[in-house]
Amino acid sequence: MPQTIPAAVHHELIIKKSRFIACVQPMPDRAGAQKVVAALRAAHPGAAHVCWALLAGGQSAAVDDGEPSGTAGRPMLDVLRHQDLEGVLATVVRYFGGVKLGAGGLVRAYTDSVAQALLGAQKIAIIRQRHLACRAPYPLEGLVRRELEGAGATLDEVAHADDVRFGFHLPDDAAAALVARLNEAGNGRIDWLKIDPE
Repeated sequence: MPQTIPAAVHHELIIKKSRFIACVQPMPDRAGAQKVVAALRAAHPGAAHVCWALLAGGQSAAVDDGEPSGTAGRPMLDVLRHQDLEGVLATVVRYFGGVKLGAGGLVRAYTDSVAQALLGAQKIAIIRQRHLACRAPYPLEGLVRRELEGAGATLDEVAHADDVRFGFHLPDDAAAALVARLNEAGNGRIDWLKIDPE
């Protein structure tokens, strides 16, 4: 099950006089990640590199920022993937200490920086939600409300007109059972307006 982290976590490593300042933080998209990276560059003008990796669905990225190709961004991204994370940005600011680490040493340094930061991160499961909408005659309003509450659904909106319209969301894996229960309890008098997985 994919997970994310709720807050930024930092970790710093010194390897052969080079300083690696790592941060992992929640991030939904590439535009947000690029703003964070730009802010890091501004905050660390003396840094040799600001490498980063983003795991956010179709907007994922791995950037070496001048390090030899494949020695920074890709290993950082692999750490995020290995931990089944989603919507997470990893950044590492490197201050060069004068001693070259070689390709293998760089891969280890960037991998360890991100892995160590993640050791201090709280991980929370991402529960996919489904948004549903239905309408029911007034006599069924109480039944629908009880079923929604029993299924752990969250009401987004209720509108009263010729009938009662409900908009709500609930965990994706509970949606089919709720729809079946409401269809049976409502004897076909509940109309589904939309069923959209998020």
